[in-house]
Amino acid sequence: MATSSASRPAARTARRSPWSIPLAVVLVLVGVFATGAGLGRTVGPLDWATTANADRAARGERGGLGASRPVRLAVPAIEVSAPVEPVGQARDGSIAVPPLERAEETGWYDRGPTPGEPGWAVIVGHVDTKRGPSVFHDLHKLRPGDTIEVTRADDSVVVFRVDSVEHFPKDRLPADRVYRDEGPPGLRLITCGGDWVGGRTGYADNVIAFATMTTSRNP
Repeated sequence: MATSSASRPAARTARRSPWSIPLAVVLVLVGVFATGAGLGRTVGPLDWATTANADRAARGERGGLGASRPVRLAVPAIEVSAPVEPVGQARDGSIAVPPLERAEETGWYDRGPTPGEPGWAVIVGHVDTKRGPSVFHDLHKLRPGDTIEVTRADDSVVVFRVDSVEHFPKDRLPADRVYRDEGPPGLRLITCGGDWVGGRTGYADNVIAFATMTTSRNP
């Protein structure tokens, strides 16, 4: 299995455990789909989003929302309606993923922005398991202009527009297009795809849907 590392961006201002790029970014979703080999789940800071502070308010005024963790994901074009749970880093430094027994659940990378905050939120999901298709099985079918809705713990709903869906070999994950904690709010949905190569690699590629926030609404 090929691995590499990515440099950690400058430390964020004090507001929670610092944003961190996974130590082995090319392992983002290596091998856990259809192989049954989990990478382990590291619980991150689950409750930080409920504590507002001046820094969050300032960030919101610069074009994004305040922090509130995602609780549900809807992607109408591929008939996805799924819960979202926080995931941190696995023991090998990659992004952790939901357990295989909860393959219809998605995982928000809790070391980065929440959907709607400045920067790019990351949500991962299984493509399949030995039992059959999973939550992101049809992610590759998304097209530019399709919408993604994320419901947050504060009951707001953030709407994103798909810009592109791209495949990347797992040893060439474009970290500079996936991880960012500033700028216009965006979203990255990630799963596995491409050819099945077996072993701990599983599928050869990662499939990434890149999306930009368009609107938000409150109940």
